Amino acid sequence: MAEADAAESQKGFFKKHWEGYKEFWCERFSFLNNYSRFIKREKPLPSWTDSDVEEFIASDPIHGPVLKTAREAVKYGAVGSVVGAVTTAGWAWKYSRSLHGAGLSFAAGAVFGWTFGQEIANHHLQLYRLNTVAAQTKFLEWWQKKVEGH
Repeated sequence: MAEADAAESQKGFFKKHWEGYKEFWCERFSFLNNYSRFIKREKPLPSWTDSDVEEFIASDPIHGPVLKTAREAVKYGAVGSVVGAVTTAGWAWKYSRSLHGAGLSFAAGAVFGWTFGQEIANHHLQLYRLNTVAAQTKFLEWWQKKVEGH
């Protein structure tokens, strides 16, 4: 007990706080562990095609429709990104005639537009009722088994 207290007191201020922040953020991003077994592989999984995804959607009656809905939500984000990028860059160019300002507005508008598009998809497609992470993980497991020939 005394040794643990002595070791704790020898740690610096930043070291103590860093450990707390690290634990806090590891909890918040724990969902990334769902994908680590697919990302941290010796041999990466090959790319899949739309027909592979459609095959999974047809084969899994539970996770297939959820994955299909999640893929539809991407279209909302892409449209929002284009609309946001073009409109904010257009406004910046119209009022400032600054190329770098219009470029930064284009980039920021794309990010904001993607975010708003995803929110619209979340409400319109009711993604908040679905577990899209589980569907994506099931697809990756299915793809891994298909590629490895199990």
